[in-house]
Amino acid sequence: MTILDLKPQNVWRCFHALTQIPRPSGHTKQVAEFLVDFGKKNGAEAFIDNAGNVVMRVAATPGYENREIAILQAHMDMVPQKTKESNHNFETDPIETWIDGEWLRAKDTTLGADDGMGVAAAMAVVEDKTLEHGPLEVLITRDEETGMYGAFELAPDTLKGKYLLNLDSETEGEITIGCAGGLDVVCTMEYQEMDINPEGMVAYDIAIKGLLGGHSGLEINQGRANANKLMARVLFATVNTGLAHLCSWHGGNMRNAIPRDGEAVVVVPQGKEAEFKEMVAKCAETFCREFGDIEKEGIKLTATPCDMPAKAIPDEVQTNLINAVLAAQNGVMRNIPTIPEIVETSSNLAIINVAEGKAEIDLLARSSQDSMKLYLCNGLKACFSMAGMKVEFLGGYSGWLPNTKSPLVAAMSDVYEKMYGKRPEILVCHAGLECGIIGPKYPEMDMASFGPTLLSPHTPSERCYIPSVGKFYDFVAELLKNIPVKK
Repeated sequence: MTILDLKPQNVWRCFHALTQIPRPSGHTKQVAEFLVDFGKKNGAEAFIDNAGNVVMRVAATPGYENREIAILQAHMDMVPQKTKESNHNFETDPIETWIDGEWLRAKDTTLGADDGMGVAAAMAVVEDKTLEHGPLEVLITRDEETGMYGAFELAPDTLKGKYLLNLDSETEGEITIGCAGGLDVVCTMEYQEMDINPEGMVAYDIAIKGLLGGHSGLEINQGRANANKLMARVLFATVNTGLAHLCSWHGGNMRNAIPRDGEAVVVVPQGKEAEFKEMVAKCAETFCREFGDIEKEGIKLTATPCDMPAKAIPDEVQTNLINAVLAAQNGVMRNIPTIPEIVETSSNLAIINVAEGKAEIDLLARSSQDSMKLYLCNGLKACFSMAGMKVEFLGGYSGWLPNTKSPLVAAMSDVYEKMYGKRPEILVCHAGLECGIIGPKYPEMDMASFGPTLLSPHTPSERCYIPSVGKFYDFVAELLKNIPVKK
């Protein structure tokens, strides 16, 4: 069985088509043109707006012309993550999918079901002439994963609809009505590299790999190991004790993904190799003990001899960087006091690049309270400023405040109960959703978010629960049939 044999076939066929088009964040031109062509071929008005988003307008089916306009909204880009062993090029290669029991996965890469399943559902609606619905708008935004740029740049007169169905949530049977805001904390510095005297020195490549990683909002509360934090502990135990000297350091590659891998090149004085290796082994043992119940595949920490680098990081700079990364807040800061099961404020120490006289450390702070988000970011700024780094706050957005009296959510709950015999769960999530950015542009718009069940988005373990897709799509179709009449 392949993806094209799965049901509902129209949704899976559309999703398969998306997997064949490279669409990592920052490279969405090809998929945007594909979506516009798809819309036009299926009778929709379709165009790319000034922000690079795709907009489709679909006429009502006969008898439904008097309904309010509903909007189906998703994002076209995907997070490009792969295993260390993979040679996949996200800018040129299609995603290779495979079926694992009741789950659809990708071979050694992210699957792109976040938010390819939302896009596929919208495409299936546009294509399916048997559905009953009022006038529709489809908004497929660009570059959601790297900064929600399409939503930020969406013009306030683009959409005409009253009800927005965001198709970017990740548990079937849940309806999301609020989310956290976010802010990127970007720390940079330049330094003068120092020469290395290779006499009496041995170079080692310290590598951490095989971690679960995960979505830095939805899975930040699961206690997963952060490769950058682990590496800081290894370097603190070796570099800061004189067993090694740091030459370069790299870890993570996406601001909204918990880093899975990292590496650092160090030089070790001859005669201290055994003590250095013993310390690395001790760190490995400690990490496996601490995270063994969570990181089921095991934490792989190695120190392998490598070519001698020409330059190294100055003593004071290496000490300050290691100390700052070790000290910086990472993970859950606190939960919502009135909803203690939901994370309120967190940070993800996402990316580290230190080499060739330049250092950059990127963190993503999230909170459903703007004041707590600022408090967290100011704390991170203080930490890295003391290390001599320039700290900037970029790409900030507020959270999506829940409307507990939303007529749309009430109607969705009734429809779901009639279809499946139980009420959906209504919740607020710690991830960032585009509703928080689109909403202020359209203050009269009523919004809710839902989707099929996905696990481990933003990692090569991302997978989609196949039975949930049919329920999700049937729910979308029934909702569109039940959009209220215009008053």
